[in-house]
Amino acid sequence: MATQLRPIARHQVPDWFTNSHTISTNAERQRDASHQVRQESRFLRNETDNQTKWDQHANNTRLGDRIDDIRKWKEILERTLAELDKEIGDLSDAKEMTEHALEAKNLPSDVAIECLTLREGRQGIDVVQDEAENQLHKEVEVIDGIKKALQQKVGEGFEQLCLLQEARQQIQADLQDKNLALGIDVDQYNLTDRSPNISFKPDSLRVPKGSTTPQQWEDFSRYNKDRADAEMKASTRLREAIHHTLQQCDNDLEAQRLATEYAYRKRIHEFQRAKDELEWQKKNTEEEIAELENDIRGIEEKIREKRNPMKLAQTRLENRTYRPNVELCRDAPQYGLTDEVKQLEATKRALEEKLKQAKHALDGLENNLHRINDDLAQKINSLNLDNRCMDVRKKLMTRPPTALERNLTLTGIQRERSQVLA
Repeated sequence: MATQLRPIARHQVPDWFTNSHTISTNAERQRDASHQVRQESRFLRNETDNQTKWDQHANNTRLGDRIDDIRKWKEILERTLAELDKEIGDLSDAKEMTEHALEAKNLPSDVAIECLTLREGRQGIDVVQDEAENQLHKEVEVIDGIKKALQQKVGEGFEQLCLLQEARQQIQADLQDKNLALGIDVDQYNLTDRSPNISFKPDSLRVPKGSTTPQQWEDFSRYNKDRADAEMKASTRLREAIHHTLQQCDNDLEAQRLATEYAYRKRIHEFQRAKDELEWQKKNTEEEIAELENDIRGIEEKIREKRNPMKLAQTRLENRTYRPNVELCRDAPQYGLTDEVKQLEATKRALEEKLKQAKHALDGLENNLHRINDDLAQKINSLNLDNRCMDVRKKLMTRPPTALERNLTLTGIQRERSQVLA
């Protein structure tokens, strides 16, 4: 059965060969390209694997170095913090010692003022501005100067403690940051690509606010350490100055105490000599008064004894005036009796004058004895006052307990050394 064939385009034989050649050529070219891609992909895989491993190794090394740097500064800061704590404790002890010394100066001040007050009880001529009083006033001035110097050192110690505490807080804050950073970097150093707690992070390449350079990081810690060292050096110099001031104050106070007590002993010796002299003068004056009184009584007795001889002589003269006529002769008895009367009158006048002089001398002796007694009473009073002052000054030989020690004794509490809180 015959069929009708659809018309089909007919190609030429060269076209058929050309098409086969094209297909073969394209296949070879694609295989070459594929081979090149495969080789490049293998090289890239190896290269990226190596790069990733070396990058991780390099960053692990950098993290290790960073950890070492942080640990080094951490050890430096910990050592500085320990030194700061020790210096704060030492300066606190020096400041406390200065406060106790300042409190202890109240006793010498009270003793000096009490001695000055006691010496106000002197009387009369004994109220003099002697060397003992000058030394007491000088002692008060020395104690006031010592108090001001100690108070100044207490203030300087408090200010330096504040600076040390401020430096310590900076060191402690920096050390806390170092500990946190060290923990974070150690954790990152221990992470691997097989760790379970790794994940993709959004915007991991951002630069956080407040980031610093390594030089700024190291400069910050070095500044904190240098500042702490400077404050510790200043604290050491201050402690040395405090100990020097304490020793100097004790020396000045002791020297002034010795000078004051030397002046007191010298003055007491002078008072004792004056008292002994007055007592000797009083004894001799009383003896002289007694003898003078005896002499006055003797003179008075002699004056009375001259009355009868006077009466006798005058009676004889009077009676002889009655002789008659020529018998009224101025004979030797007449002249003798006349001379006797004149002699008795002269003797009486001489005795009365001497009696007057004796009584005047007796009044002078009694007045002088009264002055001696008054002055002796003043000297005894002044001597007793200065001896009381010396008894009062015996308190300076023993150190009185401070108010804190008295309170601790009463409560039975043992004082514990204060610890610096970290």
